[in-house]
Amino acid sequence: MKQHLSVTKLISLNSYWFGLSFLWNSLHPIILPAILLSYVPAANKNTYLGLLSFLGLILAMVVQPLSGSISDRSTSRWGRRVPFIAIGTLSDMVIILFVTFTHTLLGIFMGYIALQISSNIAHGPMQAIIPDMVSEKQQGLASGIKNFMDVAGVIAASLLAGSLITPTGTGSDRIFVVIMVILGITALITILAAANRNDENKALKLPSNIKIKELFKIDKQAHPVFVNLIQTRFIFLLGVYGIQTFAQYYIGDVLQVENAVKTTGSVMAVIAGALVVSVLIAGWLIERTGPRKLMNTAMMLTALGSMVLFFIQEIGTFTIVAGFIGAGMGLYLTSNWTVAVKLAPTEQAGKFMGLTNLATAGASAVGKLEGPFIDLANRWEAGAFWGYRLMFLFSVLCSLVSFYLYNHSLKKHDHSSG
Repeated sequence: MKQHLSVTKLISLNSYWFGLSFLWNSLHPIILPAILLSYVPAANKNTYLGLLSFLGLILAMVVQPLSGSISDRSTSRWGRRVPFIAIGTLSDMVIILFVTFTHTLLGIFMGYIALQISSNIAHGPMQAIIPDMVSEKQQGLASGIKNFMDVAGVIAASLLAGSLITPTGTGSDRIFVVIMVILGITALITILAAANRNDENKALKLPSNIKIKELFKIDKQAHPVFVNLIQTRFIFLLGVYGIQTFAQYYIGDVLQVENAVKTTGSVMAVIAGALVVSVLIAGWLIERTGPRKLMNTAMMLTALGSMVLFFIQEIGTFTIVAGFIGAGMGLYLTSNWTVAVKLAPTEQAGKFMGLTNLATAGASAVGKLEGPFIDLANRWEAGAFWGYRLMFLFSVLCSLVSFYLYNHSLKKHDHSSG
């Protein structure tokens, strides 16, 4: 029987999510696009950014569930998840130091790939913290806190990274130091909160060997709703992550702002603010309406926002609409995560929650492949930038398809269960 945990304890357990969010929301939308401009041709910048981050995220898709499954079998006296969080974080710091002092495209590529591996060694087991330690009654609240930490990391990254780095990528050493400090502090808080809690999991018996083909396999007959959750999460996030990845280049090329890096940070801050509000609302509403209505609202709100972006030509309106999309994401991620936590079997929480990353990192990875198509479509008509406009339409399509498949699958499941 899991004990009732204080809000302070729940915050401590989830604090590392702030560090991870700060790392990746500094790196992907702000730091990496700015740095690459010094090394790649401007006409192909979306292609280089997309392919580089695609390769790294493919590794994340493999490492995260593998690390989660290995941690399921851990017998460490510190707890099943803690050693992986510690090792991953220490490795992150070494790699970030390397990237700070490298001044070549190859060095950036190697550092980014290595960081995807090391960070996801910690990330996979971290996703099992809530199922491991939080009672079912508190899992909705814990999921809300987890998503709040994610959003707080976005806000901090938007404000700090956007102001510390210039449009040409100089100043990246300062933001990398900040990233290392935040990662270290938040990891330590979570480690101290989660350590020595292996007592509740000693009775769990799993095979010591891990078969790779079994690692990514879920019995569809036994877990149909979880499988549907992963599939629709992937489709929904695919459209949104494409916009996030190439936003800085869109803001510079189409909206013609003077400092695209700083403006991207400001837009992200607005999105994150909307996320905060929607996450808090979602945590309260889930207990009253259930997650299904919230997910449906989120998908339709995101579809509408993406459609409006197709017609926008100035930064003020773009920022407002981006905020509405951020609100939709907040509703979606909180409700979706709550369902995943409740559906994950206790004895395989590391594997199942790691597999949600097949949707998260998988969508982010595939979304990066929009880069070459954006560059190609942008050449169709000078000044029209059709590549970015098609990117927005693709997000609309992804939201609508996800909405249809999610509800269609649940109707079939409800009918077969009844």
